[in-house]
Amino acid sequence: MLPQTSTRRNSRLKMIAGVSVTALLGLGAVLLPNGAERGALAATPSVLLPQLPPFPLPFPFPPLPVKQSSTVTPIKHVIYVIAENRSFDNIYATYRPKNGQQIWNLLSRGIVNADGTPGRNFARGQQFQATSSNGVFALSPLTKAPYAAMPTPTLNSAQALGIGLELDAELAPDHVVFVNPNGTPGPLFPNGDPDLPLKDQITLTTGGFAQAPSPITSTKASGPDIRIPGVMTNTLPAGPFQQTSAELPYDAYAGDTIHQLFQMWQMSDCSMHNATFENPTGCVHDLYPFVAVTNGTAPGSAPGDGGQDMAFFNMQTGDAPIFKALADQYAISDNFHQAIMGGSVTGHFGIAYGDNPFFANSNGTPGTPTGGITNPNPQVGTLNTYVSNGTWVMCNDPTQPGVAPIQSYLASLPYRVGPNCAANSYYPIRDANPGFAVTGALEPANSGTMPPITVRHIGDELNANNISWAFYSGGYNSAVAVANGATDIVDAVLSTGYCAICNPFQYSLSTMSDPNQRAAHLKDIVGDLYPAIANNTLPAVSFVKMDGALQGHPGSGKVSLLEEFRPGHCRPHPGQSGTVCRNRDHRHLRRKRWPVRQRVHSAARLLGDGPRIPLLVISPFSTGGRVSHTYTDQVSVLKFIERNWRLGRISNRSRDNLPNPIQIEELNPWVPLNMPAIGDLFDMFNFGPEFGPF
Repeated sequence: MLPQTSTRRNSRLKMIAGVSVTALLGLGAVLLPNGAERGALAATPSVLLPQLPPFPLPFPFPPLPVKQSSTVTPIKHVIYVIAENRSFDNIYATYRPKNGQQIWNLLSRGIVNADGTPGRNFARGQQFQATSSNGVFALSPLTKAPYAAMPTPTLNSAQALGIGLELDAELAPDHVVFVNPNGTPGPLFPNGDPDLPLKDQITLTTGGFAQAPSPITSTKASGPDIRIPGVMTNTLPAGPFQQTSAELPYDAYAGDTIHQLFQMWQMSDCSMHNATFENPTGCVHDLYPFVAVTNGTAPGSAPGDGGQDMAFFNMQTGDAPIFKALADQYAISDNFHQAIMGGSVTGHFGIAYGDNPFFANSNGTPGTPTGGITNPNPQVGTLNTYVSNGTWVMCNDPTQPGVAPIQSYLASLPYRVGPNCAANSYYPIRDANPGFAVTGALEPANSGTMPPITVRHIGDELNANNISWAFYSGGYNSAVAVANGATDIVDAVLSTGYCAICNPFQYSLSTMSDPNQRAAHLKDIVGDLYPAIANNTLPAVSFVKMDGALQGHPGSGKVSLLEEFRPGHCRPHPGQSGTVCRNRDHRHLRRKRWPVRQRVHSAARLLGDGPRIPLLVISPFSTGGRVSHTYTDQVSVLKFIERNWRLGRISNRSRDNLPNPIQIEELNPWVPLNMPAIGDLFDMFNFGPEFGPF
């Protein structure tokens, strides 16, 4: 369990949802989606898995006894594996599905070629910059012009060294080694990062920008990322570009990007003036670099973000081989979205609450933050430098900065949709800290902390129906130990891998105020998940959030480490193997790479939907390498759980109340006729004739 970011940059705790990677995965006979941005898995005792690709996959599928209540399908266990900040096109931009199936990505649309160069339709991915402003937040600019060259991609918090070696440097004054350069663990850490198989610890030591063939000698992770071809000569085309090269291999750390609600809306450039039959919501997604370089850049300052939003991995040249093999073997969605726009916190709220909870008083009524109110209007004399990148917005009030343009756009859509924001309520639009410590103690109130959440989450609905569930986190046990006074170096180091803002249940009053609920449902990956897999004692529903090194978050993480996360490496099962997938938000597997030209952006309310993120469903019932086009988002996983276990809805306003999409394959397989609508993932499985065709 390596640090959430690095011990040198503990303040950089942001990670999107997602997604975010999203994965559903199977045991014996189970289900698993990717995403994120994120992932899940289900199992039954008697179904054999098909033979998997000839490389080691991460999740063994032992037969599990059926101990849970009856289900609608053969799936008795779901494991939802949640990664960070990778978009669909960041990972699957050039993926070619099996059997001549359709897929909507950069390669299929001719935006890029198989070798990563600009394609015949590259203009569809052309990025623009606004050229005028009327002094208020612009959802779609009054005037804009194409960039001649891509704004310079930046290092923006990328690791100088592999995160294991950077940790060694932090521990050096005490002569403590976490992992050696050859990948062998130090004496105090015999398992290295225990979330990761021993043979893969070497991946913790590689990929830093100071380790490139032509090392970047910057003393801080900022400035141009000159590993990217065309950056030094300012000739990088202003559209999607292949991230990998000889200087920037697939195993490398690359720059982080911005992901907050108003930035995400603005990047999408939505206007009904742009609407077409193929794109009925009119979002053209052509302002990603512009918003990245302007929203937080003070006059006269160099932007920290750059054009890295538009980078993609190229499966046709060998990138992301495990994610490619999983898509070839199981089911993938090319129309799965982040449910709530924003950072890691809002993404994970969608996964647990099916909604974005508001800032509340102790009695559950709407409260008012002491500060941190956002104002995305441009500062005087600037084109798009926000007055403040705050945490909260009262999105039901059109007089609040930035709200009216989005409400006006929603009202212009050809289907009925409103903001779905409660009156006089402030909602988080970026990462806010939980109101509880990991021990259950209340945290002091401040403008950056979310008070205890009193609205229901999926765990409450599972509890009400006596269905077992757990949220497994990397570093959780060590974080609890340190909070309770532990001072040993092992817990001190491993606890930094725990991501409190990625655990949506740590915000919940019903979970955190009850020691029995915390003990039953908040658990550790190494200390609890692995033994549960080994002992066949998994709960019916499991959420899995890896430690900070393995989530794939740009800057502090890399996709090669994300692919190496193998929840079952605690106990090998001869003849059996399994697999993991994930997301990112947000953006992505949940990103930090935006969906360059996503198929359709179905606005369901002011707070979301967001960009496409990867979703893989891994199960004996989802084999064959099928691509699903059904419109779904992260709350679709909750809809699957609710349908499979015959549960009710979480609340009367949560997104699981949306209907399943009505889509006509011959007309437009990606766009629901009854928007807003999200699927329940059942179409990604082949359970038998009673559930319809696969």
